[in-house]
Amino acid sequence: MITSIEQVCQQLTSRLNELPENRQRMLLPLVEYIQTKLNQKEPIHLVYICTHNSRRSHLGQIWSAVAADYFGIDNVQTYSGGTEATAFHPHAIHALQSDGFVVEKVLEGMNPIYRVEYAVGKEVECFSKVYHHPTNPQRQFAAIMTCSDAEENCPFIPGVEFRIATTYEDPKAADGTPHEAAVYKERSHQIALECLYVFSKVKSSLK
Repeated sequence: MITSIEQVCQQLTSRLNELPENRQRMLLPLVEYIQTKLNQKEPIHLVYICTHNSRRSHLGQIWSAVAADYFGIDNVQTYSGGTEATAFHPHAIHALQSDGFVVEKVLEGMNPIYRVEYAVGKEVECFSKVYHHPTNPQRQFAAIMTCSDAEENCPFIPGVEFRIATTYEDPKAADGTPHEAAVYKERSHQIALECLYVFSKVKSSLK
């Protein structure tokens, strides 16, 4: 794993006990879902969903992949999607780059495709898409709803076998303000902390 990203994971993991009890309880069904899939030796497909698939859902997709790798949980594939497609927002990308992620644009356009590398030979492909896009799993996946709007406007998701709402405040509210970078970094680390919490619990269950 890229050294700076591993250091962020170490720092956040040391703060897992700071995660509020209500968030811990909220995340436990996701822990149990992943544990069950591992016990059944089935692949784990996690789809992070937010309205525009531009900020929070991409952060969830990326940090969940990192957290699984950090705790050595195999057979985990992470994805993201929205109720509509826009683009992976530059401010979210900058927050990731500030932690050491190597972000490469591999296809130009209004909705570019990015390769986000977190370790040698380990990367996540990111671009904005609807949650049922062909590159996302169509069945036997978990839907992690990262914004309340998507949670309210997606009463039914075809093919989902587990669904959970882990909503976060939109960092978009800080766009154009002096606090912009700090807010995006804070949201990125909040999502990272909860992804690390989930996979730390999965790891402890395997001992």
